[in-house]
Amino acid sequence: MATSRPAEGALRYLESKKNLTGSACGVLGLGLTLTGVAGPYWPVVVAGLYAAGALIAPPDRPAPPMPPVPAEQLGFVREDFARLREYLGEVELPAEPAAVLAGLLELYSAMLEPGWVAGVLAADAEAVHALTRAIRTDVPECVDTFNRTRWWTRLTTGGESPERHLERQLSLLREEAERMTADLRETEARRQQTHTTYLEGRRES
Repeated sequence: MATSRPAEGALRYLESKKNLTGSACGVLGLGLTLTGVAGPYWPVVVAGLYAAGALIAPPDRPAPPMPPVPAEQLGFVREDFARLREYLGEVELPAEPAAVLAGLLELYSAMLEPGWVAGVLAADAEAVHALTRAIRTDVPECVDTFNRTRWWTRLTTGGESPERHLERQLSLLREEAERMTADLRETEARRQQTHTTYLEGRRES
């Protein structure tokens, strides 16, 4: 059966620093009573010491929320990536930026594919952060600002075309993704070399 809110509040107080400190002071009051120091006013002494202890005890601070570990965060990123693809499926882009975007999405999809590749990615917190930022913020912002700017360009001429800006933005994101995959590949290459060195050393020993 579910615990009621008043019961939950009472349980939290019983476990709080204020109650524990007050109880310790109350026990001290009982000790004074047993030794005859408190006299006939021992209930007042015990209650007063409990109240004083509860007042001087520092308040309990709730534990800060723990951020998800990179491996767990990849699950959320996959969901965001699926929503991003749905959004992009409804957007019409010029041929050249669309081609760059297709290559970019292919890289993202490969890195997020469940299995050992995602395991390598999850071990690199900076790579997970960069990929998360790109999928949640950078790519949607590129496409959204392109659509907005293109609408205004129809009313006024001149200036650099929105298509050129979009292609450049997506190209920069693709370069970032390629650097990311290169770093992950280098991580695996170092791991392979380390294992080779270990086997060579074991043969010579």
